[in-house]
Amino acid sequence: MPMNIGSMLKITNAWNTFKRNHPKFPAFCRAVSRKGIREGSILEISYVTPEGERLETNLKVKAGDLELLSQFMDLSQKK
Repeated sequence: MPMNIGSMLKITNAWNTFKRNHPKFPAFCRAVSRKGIREGSILEISYVTPEGERLETNLKVKAGDLELLSQFMDLSQKK
């Protein structure tokens, strides 16, 4: 199902706001992109609540993950 122009504009505006609020995240994505995400790489993710509760996980990148990760990286680099 194709995305309409209004939805694309809304997502673009939200992404631009996100980048302004979190300028280190796109820079991090660009740095990772320069290194290249390869099969066997490990991505670590942590979430900390305002109360200090920490949730963490990691994933080992599989060949089938590379296309999705590439699309995410492309999105993060759009200006």
